[in-house]
Amino acid sequence: MKKIVLTGGGTAGHVTPHLALIPHLLESGYEIHYIGTEDGIEHRMMNEVPGVTYHAVKSGKLRRYFDWKNFTDPFRVLAGATQARRLIRRLRPDVCFSKGGFVSVPVVYGAWRCGVPVLCHESDLTPGLANKICAKFAMRIATTFPECAKALGEKAEMTGTPLRPELFNGDRAKGLALAGFTGDKPVLLMTGGSLGAQSINKALRAALPALLPQMDVIHLCGKGNLDEALRDTPGYAQFEFLSEDLPDALAAADCVLSRAGSNALCELQALHKPMLLIPYPRNASRGDQIVNAESYRARGLAMVLNQADMTPETLTQAILSLFERREELAENLKQAPAVNGTDRILALIEEVQR
Repeated sequence: MKKIVLTGGGTAGHVTPHLALIPHLLESGYEIHYIGTEDGIEHRMMNEVPGVTYHAVKSGKLRRYFDWKNFTDPFRVLAGATQARRLIRRLRPDVCFSKGGFVSVPVVYGAWRCGVPVLCHESDLTPGLANKICAKFAMRIATTFPECAKALGEKAEMTGTPLRPELFNGDRAKGLALAGFTGDKPVLLMTGGSLGAQSINKALRAALPALLPQMDVIHLCGKGNLDEALRDTPGYAQFEFLSEDLPDALAAADCVLSRAGSNALCELQALHKPMLLIPYPRNASRGDQIVNAESYRARGLAMVLNQADMTPETLTQAILSLFERREELAENLKQAPAVNGTDRILALIEEVQR
């Protein structure tokens, strides 16, 4: 039986593409092992997936800004690399597939030291620091954007992103029932990613009096961010997050308010959902979401509101404008090139082994 090691973590965006690949890998006869951190989101998301054995290693965060942990985390990365190398030597996998995030660095390095071929995937338009490091030890690199493939050189190929097939099986009626809506008004879905988006949560809730007469709102606000004072507000349904019910909520949504993480963008593009994007500001990230969002705006696939310009009033106006333009944006999304890279990445996993 062939064995594969999967790795990636830190945010859901570094994990969800694996969920699209796992059923195909199991069908092809792979024994699947996932290496992540003990307390990261990848552990919570992967630990209960049937057919996957989870292993935890140490890892430190790779930062581009000053933090006292920058003096200690390199030692955690080295310890994780030693753990990963011992683990990979014991498992003897045929291939390693890395989705990025800081936990991937010790795992990819450990695989390289053991002579295991590595395939990496980068979702964003510009490569992250972890994948820049991992690229040195990888045989091939798959990317979502052509600009990223060009930046990473001859090893890289634009493939798109693996997308979960269940996303396309949502039921609008079930989504409306989940939220308690009648379907008489159009629906806005707001999602802030796996960690939520505090500033958008606050602005959206302040904008509800202006929005709810014209639309219903499904608000995925992130863990611990429910507002009890708004629990029984007509036309407003809030959830910390949705998993199995997410495809139904997406099917019910006429438009989406979102951060600009690449995986979310690819999923929403594939579903032809008109988007208003509010990317993480540069002082809170490496700026990758700003670049992603501008690429989508330039191609006529989304509208963008920068967080620095966001108030309840500007957010209200941007959302109303989104609904006015939703047919135009939906048509542009339908005409855009396909973004589902599942088949090509599965092919690359086989190629790097040969």
